[in-house]
Amino acid sequence: MEEQGASRTPPYPNSTAKLTSWQDTVKHYPPHYEPTQPLATPYTQKNPVSMPTLDRSRLYHAFMAPELLSRTIKQLAAKAGFDCCGIASAAPIERAEYVRDWLAKGHAGSMDYLHNHFDRRTDPTKLLEGASSVIVIGKVYGQPASNSQTTGQGQPSDQEPAEAEKENSGPTGRVAMYAWGEDYHIVLKDKLFQFVDDLRRHCDQPFDAKVCVDTVPILEREVAASAGIGWIGKNTLVLNRHLGSYFFLGEIVTTLNIAPDEPTTDHCGSCTACLDACPTDAFIGPYEMDASKCISYLTIEHRSDIRDDLQARMGDWLFGCDVCQEVCPFNRDMPMTIDERFRTQGQRVRVPLEALLNWTIEDYRKTFRKSAVKRAKLDMLKRNARIALSNTS
Repeated sequence: MEEQGASRTPPYPNSTAKLTSWQDTVKHYPPHYEPTQPLATPYTQKNPVSMPTLDRSRLYHAFMAPELLSRTIKQLAAKAGFDCCGIASAAPIERAEYVRDWLAKGHAGSMDYLHNHFDRRTDPTKLLEGASSVIVIGKVYGQPASNSQTTGQGQPSDQEPAEAEKENSGPTGRVAMYAWGEDYHIVLKDKLFQFVDDLRRHCDQPFDAKVCVDTVPILEREVAASAGIGWIGKNTLVLNRHLGSYFFLGEIVTTLNIAPDEPTTDHCGSCTACLDACPTDAFIGPYEMDASKCISYLTIEHRSDIRDDLQARMGDWLFGCDVCQEVCPFNRDMPMTIDERFRTQGQRVRVPLEALLNWTIEDYRKTFRKSAVKRAKLDMLKRNARIALSNTS
């Protein structure tokens, strides 16, 4: 469970424009992407990008040239429904020693697994023999947040949550947006494996590929930044000028020789909104987080008791936290997901806290079937519910 809003990979040291033309779409994708003809209609959420028909004979030649291969892959990615796509060279990350030092300082908390497979985690070539490139995709999961607003400081607001609590007959606990729909591991793996199949059908060149969705030891934020998907912001999340940060990442490590994209520039500027808003002061400074103090870590990864001083600052968060994303200027006009599998399902936005305390394991499994919330076990959710009830009473 390693989505953008929760820190399972070591975090590191983006004004949103609406897409209205095919030229904006070119900017939306990394530099080598270029439609062969203008789109017939503007890009909107109700009218997603319509890609030109792909000609197989041209695709054969595209795979002979890394630059044309890059363009073709991005056309296929858009056709497959991904919101952005970029290419990085399969090479060791530049800040491996930073990661090692971050771990040595204990900033990963009890996430001991991050210490494992360090060589593979910092070098994609260790994941697949003969790896040459990494295809990185982004898939938006943003949704209207009217049912789950806070004051921006992790504390319950006095507006929409009150309606939710009235409907649920009691206080409710918040769930991070990425977990409102179906488990992204399942959805992204389905889409990435299908994407690889499509690529094989359009390519006469044999290749090997490994699909990665954050359960594989790969520092996906670092690779995504190298692929030009966005830059790693001060809140340690990958930010994209058009998409904000509410999007999932997925990778395909492959033996194909694909022209890499250039990293984008950092657009955080002098803004410190995310650093100032963090309820538990988890940021050591810009671009660096002590994950052991992050609410996402505390509610999802930390298995034992939570320190009293941190409990009081966790607000009504039951699973995860979105505060540093809610206050980011690049999320003001974030696009909404058009994927039904990511849409809100049942009581996954706000969960009745008092009822949860009486749940059986069957209640837990039924409510969070095919949900990323199952990363946190029932006893952990009950612990989190008791803390949220104390903070909301």
